[in-house]
Formats: sequence, C-alpha cells, structure tokens
Amino acid sequence: MSALASHAAPLSGSNFEKYTTGKTLYFRENGQVYGAERYLPGRRVEWSFLDGQCKQGEWYEQNGAICFLYEDRPEPQCWEFEKTSTGLRATFLGGSQNTELYEAEQIDEPLHCVGPQIGV
Repeated sequence: MSALASHAAPLSGSNFEKYTTGKTLYFRENGQVYGAERYLPGRRVEWSFLDGQCKQGEWYEQNGAICFLYEDRPEPQCWEFEKTSTGLRATFLGGSQNTELYEAEQIDEPLHCVGPQIGV
C-alpha cells in the first residue's frame, strides 16, 4: 500500500458552483497569502491579489477543469479543484509553473476593491 495520500476526484463545474457561489475564498501558496476570489451568481468572479485592485471575470468548465477569463487577460487560466478536509486545493494546469493553491479562509463578504484610478 502506498504511503502517499490519494487525490480526490476533481470537482465538476456544478459541484464547484455549489461550493463557491456567494462566498469569498482566500488562497495561500507555500504558507503565504496568494489572493482572494469572490464567486458571484452566473459564474462571475472578482479576483484580487489583496492589493486593493480587483479584476472582473467569469469561469466555465472544460474537460474536467475550471477555467477563468478575466477582463485584463484574453487567455483562459485553467485549474483543477479538489475538495479536501480543510477546503479547496487548486492545481494550475498548463505552463511550466507547478502552482498549487490551498483555501485558507472563507467569508461571506465582498472583497475590498478601490475604484478605478482617475487621471488629473
């Protein structure tokens, strides 16, 4: 028997939607805060690296992955989400990065976003 823990099956789009809609999830990477995402009805999202700047976007399911499109990036970012005993684990799919994020906190409040920068 392997000593390694087996991974849970990735969440389907409908299960991901049930788990996230109406919540703000904070994620960490390697023990450090990475960012937070607010999940809105209609598969819309709002992402922030917690710097006061928020990006609007949407998500969809594709080939078992949850893919995000944001207003400032035309290419999708696809992740595989698994539900663990401590929350979600997100694994980035594609690219040379081996990014894994873990749910650190879950709240029912919006993100703190400052308004658009207005020139003088």
